[in-house]
Amino acid sequence: MSSLLPIKMKDYEQAEKILEDAELVYNAEEINQSINNMASQLNKQFSQITQPMIMLPVMNGGLILSGHLITRLNFPVEIDYCHATRYRDKTSASDLLWKVKPQHSLINRTVLVIDDIFDEGHTLQSVIEFCKSQKAEKVLSAVLIEKKHPRMKADIKSDFIGMQVEDRYVFGFGMDYKGFHRQLNAIYAVSE
Repeated sequence: MSSLLPIKMKDYEQAEKILEDAELVYNAEEINQSINNMASQLNKQFSQITQPMIMLPVMNGGLILSGHLITRLNFPVEIDYCHATRYRDKTSASDLLWKVKPQHSLINRTVLVIDDIFDEGHTLQSVIEFCKSQKAEKVLSAVLIEKKHPRMKADIKSDFIGMQVEDRYVFGFGMDYKGFHRQLNAIYAVSE
């Protein structure tokens, strides 16, 4: 850990303290079952697809879910990715920043955008709108977590949702706390 910059080390120490006090929301078994259910829905719906579907994880949050989900699909897929973020290792959002746009041509293709969480949906909506602007024939989305809250949400809904959580800051299984804990094989909520 000595190679971490001092500010990152401070964030890491804070993230470790947050984890110590966090509440387990979903364990590995519950997450696994949820991903099985999503894969089953996708396999049923796209078993007769004639052209490979483009899997488009949104980095960094969608990385872990996509790694688990894609391995359970039994229809033709091509894997791409994009990197769009509003959080930038912080705990509150700002304007969307595109770091990497998809590399495949999306013209006349079916695209599955994969992300970790649907909170207010602005990042997901921006990625979907970009795919449509690139003339994708159909754009679907899959998220591991949908947050339940009364705040204004983007004018979209996710097509495939793994689980729901109350309006709390959650991390693990792709979701981070100040850039840390994405690798956890469970989902935790910051203690109130």
